[in-house]
Amino acid sequence: MVSKRTRQVGIVTQARMGSTRLPGKILLSAANKPLLAYHIQRLLWSNLPVYVATTDQEAETPILQFCTQYSLPVYRGGEQDVLARFYEAACYFKLDVIVRVTSDCPLIDGHLIQEGLQMFSASPAEKKYLSNSLERTFPRGFDFEIFSFELLKEAYEHASHQYEREHVTPYMYLRNLPDVQLISFKQAQDQSRYRITLDVPEDYELIKRLIAEHHAEDMNHIQITGILEANPDLSDINSHVEQKKL
Repeated sequence: MVSKRTRQVGIVTQARMGSTRLPGKILLSAANKPLLAYHIQRLLWSNLPVYVATTDQEAETPILQFCTQYSLPVYRGGEQDVLARFYEAACYFKLDVIVRVTSDCPLIDGHLIQEGLQMFSASPAEKKYLSNSLERTFPRGFDFEIFSFELLKEAYEHASHQYEREHVTPYMYLRNLPDVQLISFKQAQDQSRYRITLDVPEDYELIKRLIAEHHAEDMNHIQITGILEANPDLSDINSHVEQKKL
């Protein structure tokens, strides 16, 4: 009797050097260490394998060098169609369940991802999508999405709008697909006003201070938001920044 292959679950993080508001942001440093290194190390708290998806552009050479240094598997794909790049990466790494994150979240919490995966796995639905940003209660910067390869393949084959191709998952949660269960991963306290992502210089300043002054790289999401609540001068650094829309 042939046994069924164990379903492969992995985290795919999108990483690229290009950024209109803060070029090369993911390899900026805090406490003499690249922010991308904090991102990867904290993802590994989830006990899941981590893969990097970047573009085939020459500008990504520093990311390739980083992946070599940290022994990270990497896939390179087209620059414009991010959904295609992501789908190809999932095929390349033979993933059945994909956790999607972006590398501009250096203080993301891998423990939170593990909790989300447990909720995802508990649902009997065949096609499902889970995210902690469907109904945002967590600070921006702890974002993750979980979905099956089958749903990713459907999005790859049928997503037709430019924003669906650029942002990978809108097809899954905006199309009101009748056979897809949307699961919102939330917490009781709404802390969505906080911003711990990396997009503009003010974000970088906040993250640098969280790491240099509070060793936030070793803290979970509750401890980090606790610092922001106790130190309004920190959260004020980037409270005025508006997130780019889809």
